[in-house]
Amino acid sequence: MLRTSRRPGFTLIELLVVIAIIAILIALLVPAVQKVRDAAARAQCSNNMKQMGLALHNYHDTYKKFPAGIAYTYPYYYWSWMAQMMPFYEQAPLYRQADTWARIGGSGDPAYHWWPWGGFWLSPQTPANPALGAIVQTLICPADSRQSILLSGAQAGINGNVAFTGYLGVADSREGNEAGGGGQSNGILYWKSTTRFGDITDGTSNTLMAGERPPSADLNYGWWFAGAGYDAGVGDVVLGARSVGYAASLGCASSYVGFQQGNINNNCDQAHFWSLHTGGGNFLLGDGSVRFMTYSANAILPQLCSRNLGEVFDMSSF
Repeated sequence: MLRTSRRPGFTLIELLVVIAIIAILIALLVPAVQKVRDAAARAQCSNNMKQMGLALHNYHDTYKKFPAGIAYTYPYYYWSWMAQMMPFYEQAPLYRQADTWARIGGSGDPAYHWWPWGGFWLSPQTPANPALGAIVQTLICPADSRQSILLSGAQAGINGNVAFTGYLGVADSREGNEAGGGGQSNGILYWKSTTRFGDITDGTSNTLMAGERPPSADLNYGWWFAGAGYDAGVGDVVLGARSVGYAASLGCASSYVGFQQGNINNNCDQAHFWSLHTGGGNFLLGDGSVRFMTYSANAILPQLCSRNLGEVFDMSSF
């Protein structure tokens, strides 16, 4: 008798069932993987801010004051608070390089070596300070890949490349640039500030020192080493709780201030604190601790940003 053999295989229905099961597993797996990545980025971001807090405290121990939010004295014109404290977060070699470069020729140097962006209007041109284009991992939030890129001098309109940060000093309970107009900001880090622990009368555990804000959509703001910003460094290296003037200068409504969700493609969202983490952002407090706060904390953001107004508030629910 002639015997025939049948090759094993899937029927069309079985194949469709397998495909459906795989699709369901992928649908379940992708969000889980994304949550793990988000949690890792948030944890790394928090760790970066803790390192910055430790550096700020060590700077204060050495100089009996915190660094200026934005310096304006030879040879550190427009150097940010992050630039001034480089030796305290393992960037001493970069600091020495930047400092040496800035001092070449003295304050009367016609080549403007002390000008951080370089004398691109001079002939021959003077390059920018080399630290301006140095990517420093401590100053980057891994949730935003743009912070790991370099902006070319041609794009930036200066004579050197630019590196970014996702962290801004907290300057004021209001705009953040009052000192630029001759007034006195009430935050910890602002234009030519000389804040000491004793000046934080609201308590270091109740006062914000730095917060998250990704670089602007057009990459014109968020330069870590030195930044003139909208005014007195605002938008580049420091920010206030209610930066209405900054928003207006961008052609944006006053609703774009405070602490709220943002979008990296919306240039107006540079006018407020926010992050690419889900639901809120990390903040560094005056005592060196880091706290993840939900966007509902916008209700008390001005009180958190001032160091000496004696406000009473409860931050436990935020």
